[in-house]
Amino acid sequence: MRTESNHPTTLVPPLHGEGRGPHAVDPLDEVRDLVRACMQCGTCTASCPNAASMDLTPRQMWRSLLFGFTDEVLRSKTFWMCSACYTCTLRCPRGLQLTRAMAALKRLAAQHGPGAARRKGIFYQAFIDNVHKYGRVQEMDLMFHYFMAMRDPLLPLRFTPVGMKLLAKGKLHAPDGRHKGVLDDLFTRVRELEGNP
Repeated sequence: MRTESNHPTTLVPPLHGEGRGPHAVDPLDEVRDLVRACMQCGTCTASCPNAASMDLTPRQMWRSLLFGFTDEVLRSKTFWMCSACYTCTLRCPRGLQLTRAMAALKRLAAQHGPGAARRKGIFYQAFIDNVHKYGRVQEMDLMFHYFMAMRDPLLPLRFTPVGMKLLAKGKLHAPDGRHKGVLDDLFTRVRELEGNP
């Protein structure tokens, strides 16, 4: 989709309230650099176990990103469906770090994307924090922290019917601290590998 001025559309807002001059840094440049050498072979899409659930295939997403269609990319659910299995990265004939690009898109969509992407980013972060804290998912604590991060007092009321059904079937449990801290070493190692000590 093109705007009337024939420039690619974008949802990335000006950084720190400044205008987007010709020398402004586009946060998606990092991702574009990761996929710039993509030759559109489709190996990533053919390898992805979640490709059937994606609105854009990974190959289509890389091409859209390179052509500047950032709003379509940030609105997409493709990168949220990525399970970080690294199959695309391992099979890419160019050796591109596609899983890293997907993770960067999740992070950027949570910061700069439309409202729905920010909500997904908040849930994703609450989920990761919950797994880090307890060593496994503790649903009640996860949803409590998600609701607090959303800062919407009516949001828990919308989830009440589902919560009651899950509680009645014995699917919700109070937080259990037996596994607390078991993943600390793993999370520390991942931060080191990602360069975020």
